[in-house]
Amino acid sequence: VGLAHSLAIAADGSVWSWGCACRLGHGDDENQLQPKKIEAFAGQRVIAVSAGSNHSLAITADGAVWTWGLDGRQLGTSDNLLPKKIESMAGQRVVAVAADLKHSLALTTDGGVWSWGDGFYGMLGHGDRKDQLLPKKIEAFAGQR
Repeated sequence: VGLAHSLAIAADGSVWSWGCACRLGHGDDENQLQPKKIEAFAGQRVIAVSAGSNHSLAITADGAVWTWGLDGRQLGTSDNLLPKKIESMAGQRVVAVAADLKHSLALTTDGGVWSWGDGFYGMLGHGDRKDQLLPKKIEAFAGQR
């Protein structure tokens, strides 16, 4: 559940969304009062989702991360009204994601934790307050499982 939208995964791996328009992944700016299937995932099996304030994340069965919504900082791409794969995570198999107000996190099978988005307050874990437009591995977790 996000700030103004909700996501659900059906048994077949399809993703459904409803609520405030630009966060829904349908490619338009229409609010949805009932769950609507995100057609951009046709042919993909989604295994996890996370809804943030103005964006959403999904993991497909192949371990890829997809994102959509507003404010490119936490998307790892530019603003997207449709789900878009985060290409900079290619080669990483992601097993969990978390979308927050202005940043995102991903956990990979090798135990790596990646963050991107608004770095204010140091919430990205990189030892600074810089925004990170693309996913960056948090080095403090190196060697941890």
